[in-house]
Amino acid sequence: MFEKFTDTFIDTSGARIRVRHGGEGPPLLLLHGNPQTHVCWHKIADELAQDYHVIATDLRGYGDSSAPEPDAECANYSFRAMAQDQIEVMEKLGYRKFFLAGHDRGGRTAHRLIQDHPDTVIKCAILDILPSRHVWHNASRTWALKSWHWVFMAQTGGLPEAMMASVPPEQFLQKLMVLPGNTRGVFTDEAWAEYVRCFNPKMIMASCADYRACATVDLEMDDADFGTKIDVPLMIMWGVRSHTQAVFNDALVVWRDYANHVEGGAVVSGHFIPEEVPEETLARFRAFFV
Repeated sequence: MFEKFTDTFIDTSGARIRVRHGGEGPPLLLLHGNPQTHVCWHKIADELAQDYHVIATDLRGYGDSSAPEPDAECANYSFRAMAQDQIEVMEKLGYRKFFLAGHDRGGRTAHRLIQDHPDTVIKCAILDILPSRHVWHNASRTWALKSWHWVFMAQTGGLPEAMMASVPPEQFLQKLMVLPGNTRGVFTDEAWAEYVRCFNPKMIMASCADYRACATVDLEMDDADFGTKIDVPLMIMWGVRSHTQAVFNDALVVWRDYANHVEGGAVVSGHFIPEEVPEETLARFRAFFV
C-alpha cells in the first residue's frame, strides 16, 4: 500500500496529523470516514499518484493523528476544526489551492472546508453522504435503523465509549462496516488489520466527540449557512446498495439545495465506495479532477 509515498506527521494549530503523500501533479487531498483511516484510499492511491500529488491524511482523533481532549461542546471535533487541520497541512506542503475528495466523515469535513475556505478548493468529490443538516432535519425510522451509530455515539456521559470499548474491535467494526450490499471481503486483510489496530480508546473517544459535535455545534453552523450555496464544483457519488440510496434516493437533488454546480451519480456499490469499486472511483476521479 502507498508505494513510494512519504509517511510523516504535520503539526497544526490544534492537532498532529498523520500524512501520507506521493506522486507528481496537481495536489489532491483525500479524507477518510468513520471508523477508518487514510488507508481506505489504498486501492487507488498509487494509481492516482501517477497524475496527482496525492495527500491522504488521518483526521483529527482518527488513525495515528493526535486526539485532543474534547472540550465541553466537542467544538474541537467539529468539522470546522477538522477542516482547519487540513488547510494547515496543505499550506505546510506548499498548497493554497487543491483538489479535494472525502468519503463519509471526510466528505462532511470537505463540505465544511469549502464553506469556510471556498477559495482553496478547485473541485471536490463527495462520496456517499448527504449534507449533515439535511440528514438531521429529515431523520426517519428507516434512517435511524440504518444509521443507528449517529444517535448512539452522540450520547453524552461516557456510556458509548464504555460500551464500544467493552467488545472486541473486530466485533464493532464488523457491525459498522459489513453492511447489506457488501461483505468482509471488500476490505483487504492488510487494510482490515489497520482499522482494527486503530480502533482503540483514543479513537473511540475522538469519534464519539465527532458525532456529538455533528449533532450540536456542526448543525448550528449548517443551519446558519443554509441558503448560501457553495460555488465549488462538486461531484457526488453514492452506492445503490448504501443507506444513502435506501433512505434518500437521488442525492443530486438534495445537494443542489447546497451547491450551484453539482454532477455525479450512483455507482453499483455499498457505502465503502473506494474499496468496493476502486476502478470506478479511479475513473470518475480522473475524469473530474481536470
